[in-house]
Amino acid sequence: MEKKITTLLFDFDGTLLDTNELIIQTFEHVLNTHFPGQYDREQILPFLGPTLTDTFGKIDEENAEQLIAEYRQWNYDNHDRLAVEFDGVSKTLRQLKELGYKLAIVSTKRNEMVHKGIALLEAGNIFDTVIGLDDVQHAKPNPEPIYLALQRLNASKEEAIMIGDNYHDIVGGQNAGVKTAGVAWTIKGEDFLQKYQPDYMLQHISDLLPIVQGEKQ
Repeated sequence: MEKKITTLLFDFDGTLLDTNELIIQTFEHVLNTHFPGQYDREQILPFLGPTLTDTFGKIDEENAEQLIAEYRQWNYDNHDRLAVEFDGVSKTLRQLKELGYKLAIVSTKRNEMVHKGIALLEAGNIFDTVIGLDDVQHAKPNPEPIYLALQRLNASKEEAIMIGDNYHDIVGGQNAGVKTAGVAWTIKGEDFLQKYQPDYMLQHISDLLPIVQGEKQ
């Protein structure tokens, strides 16, 4: 018999908090400063998801650290102005918490910025643990951060689901042996995410409730 879901692992950016515009404008700021006219919004979209080290290492390996520092400063300064929760997120998270589910963030961002976003969602007491870039050697799609979350939550992979807006989340979940759910509101488009064959595709965050309660298989 299939184990019931007790544990929900959420990506953060683009899944719970709409930071798409923040991230795009941050990349625009840094790249237009150093490489004027070379990157438009369409070319920036693939940079949403991978770590900054991966992205800037490919753009300009020699100056990657300086570019990352500039990115982080502008992103921090403009975070609360440009980031906003996706529809229904705070309400659904509170419902899941009240129902007794274990909730965690598994992000490729630094912990400081994840906590800044959680504060913006007014969800400080919702999550049982937060796994950020500072906690692991290998980011998603490597399964390490998901394994760490399960360990901290004392949960098995059979009872967990990874929810996210990018292929790192779906493939990372598959690599870790947990169920996966994509979010149709991903900036890369639902069709893009379907290619990675998540177990579920959420049209709204509240779709999680019937899934975890066993009403939707």
